[in-house]
Amino acid sequence: MDTHIVERLADYINDGLLKSEMIHAESEHSAISAALGAEAMGVRTFTATASQGLALMHEILFVVSGMRLPVVMAVANRALSAPINIWNDHQDSISERDSGWIQLYVESAQEALDTVIQAYKIAENRKILLPVMVCLDGFTLSHVYEPVDIPEKKEVDKFLPKYNPLFKLDTKKPITMGPIGFPNTYMEFRKETHEAMLNSIEVIKNTNNDFKKSFSRSYGDGLIEIYKIDDADYAVAAMGTVCGTTRVVVDELRKQGRKVGLIKIKSFRPFPKQKIINCCKNLKGIAVIDRNISLGNEGALYTELRSAFYNQKKKPIIKGFIAGLGGRDITLSHIKTAFNKIENSSDIEWLL
Repeated sequence: MDTHIVERLADYINDGLLKSEMIHAESEHSAISAALGAEAMGVRTFTATASQGLALMHEILFVVSGMRLPVVMAVANRALSAPINIWNDHQDSISERDSGWIQLYVESAQEALDTVIQAYKIAENRKILLPVMVCLDGFTLSHVYEPVDIPEKKEVDKFLPKYNPLFKLDTKKPITMGPIGFPNTYMEFRKETHEAMLNSIEVIKNTNNDFKKSFSRSYGDGLIEIYKIDDADYAVAAMGTVCGTTRVVVDELRKQGRKVGLIKIKSFRPFPKQKIINCCKNLKGIAVIDRNISLGNEGALYTELRSAFYNQKKKPIIKGFIAGLGGRDITLSHIKTAFNKIENSSDIEWLL
């Protein structure tokens, strides 16, 4: 589990500010298993992890989503070994993109807190019932302090009603959860999970709108957030804290008369394909910056964006860049390089 997050929660519980019980597990595999069990009993559940810890959870991640349990988990994104590296990139959560968890990537500590609150409302929606990962850049957000507005409990309670699970384990009303799926039924279960993931697109948008009404803060439409795109010719598409660096570059290049913008992808799963197509319809080119690499191929976000435009008659040039692996800084210069090279071939490049 990510130490700072659970340490602060332990403080809240100890000080009587949070009515909850913390389970001390022997490993991340045990932690997510405990979360599964608690959620199956009808208890609202949270956990946090990072890197190798998330990898150790791999087996149970599929069980949680397959059982349609709305667990919420913070993932402080960090690199995977070897060589041993504890700094930030997105390889850990991207490696779990097909596990059936909604994945929301955030840019700031404030957005991380706000998204955790929203995540419960999304996950527990009766049309969804899927777990949610709130992915925040390790160290950049998990270990660096910045001012955060923590909403009053009564305001959160008004936004997020008391948990009323659709199903739970109860000796008075016995049910079976997670039974065997024979070949004549397994595909139907997977199809329903897939459809729930697609349904979450509208639920994420609606939850973001509701949050704005309640707390006067929002993050784009909850799926993507655009910056100076309306008249842009070229844009960078990225996830996480690099979006803040990109905004600085966009403002600088705008002063030089260059029509550039930013597409911040918040929801990687579900992937808001149509929303991205609509906002990019007038762009000439997109530079996609990935803090991950599918070894032997390309970055995951780059793959998704190219796939989204596959059947479009009018499509921008899309060029992929691999950057920031293992905690390496993505500098203003790197972003400028990406903008300058958008019109080149579609092969990926490494911003070293």
